[in-house]
Amino acid sequence: MAKILILANNDVGLYKFRKELIEELVKDNEVHVSLPNGDFIPKLKELGCKFIETPISRRGTNPITDLKLLINYRRIIKDIKPDLVLTYTIKPNVYGGLACRMSNVPCIANITGLGTAVENGGVLQKVTLFLYKVSLKKAKCVFFQNKENEEFIIKKKIISGNHRIIPGSGVNLDYYSLLDYPSDETINFLFIARVMKEKGIDQYLEAADYIKVKYPNTVFHILGFCEDAYEDKLKEMQAKDIIKYHGMQSDVRRFHKISHCTIHPTYYPEGMSNVLLESAASGRPVITTNRSGCREIVDNDVNGYIVLQQNSKDLIEKIDKFLSLDYKTKRQMGLAGRKKVVNEFDRKIVVYSYLEEIEKALR
Repeated sequence: MAKILILANNDVGLYKFRKELIEELVKDNEVHVSLPNGDFIPKLKELGCKFIETPISRRGTNPITDLKLLINYRRIIKDIKPDLVLTYTIKPNVYGGLACRMSNVPCIANITGLGTAVENGGVLQKVTLFLYKVSLKKAKCVFFQNKENEEFIIKKKIISGNHRIIPGSGVNLDYYSLLDYPSDETINFLFIARVMKEKGIDQYLEAADYIKVKYPNTVFHILGFCEDAYEDKLKEMQAKDIIKYHGMQSDVRRFHKISHCTIHPTYYPEGMSNVLLESAASGRPVITTNRSGCREIVDNDVNGYIVLQQNSKDLIEKIDKFLSLDYKTKRQMGLAGRKKVVNEFDRKIVVYSYLEEIEKALR
């Protein structure tokens, strides 16, 4: 029985997007998970994982805090003596990868998106890429979630070893099953994301404000944690009946049941958008931006529309175009999305890819 250590930055993502892989791993291996405490830790323990509480400042750039994380990872590796380490997201990839290299333990990394530090350029990009180069040098495999991220990392000569693309985290097609398309007396749009600038909330709110006047039978829903900067704005627009804000939701499927279309106007550096995968799997058309991690899920005019980033006018035009479609065409777009996800983004593809690389790494 091999010991496998998983390093991640939050419990929600690990459980919701890696559950099926963990279920396979615990069958024949001793699985430890190192991450901050959270509501989903009991669920991870129920799967058979041994939990190690590990604080992580997900968005912080304090070098002392990051050094503590590296030291913590080294200590955990020394205590557990894993045969293999799996890492997800930037800090576990970087500091977990460094700890593995220093401890001579094989690791497999998953680049779930390059993050704003890399995308925005400057000194922070150089530092992050240097850390990636050092930490991933001995990785047994580096998984990428989209072609653009892979090409960027290869071009920068960050890695030279084994790497492959997987379809994001994939989607559980049983959990996100095909739903009946609702009647269109009232048209419901969904925004499912952290309410922050880079997720395109400004464009969504501007579009809602405009479209509601022209189409009073539309409802613009928002689901997700709201950053302080937008609290007053959401309250004001909800009071005017322009939007409906529902806060954080642990299960969005009941909203997909009433939804006609998911709008995801993000310009955040995504790996592969789970919001779009889950929406399309449910049989819902999607409107999203022309950026990596989003455009791969949309065949324009087939299962949704692609819009320009940070462009409210283009978003409004695409929403208007969607609203002009008849019921049958809207429903057909949703069915086309389901078909695409079944063919290209089934989570089983991701699990099989991992099991294949894990087997190689443990030989």
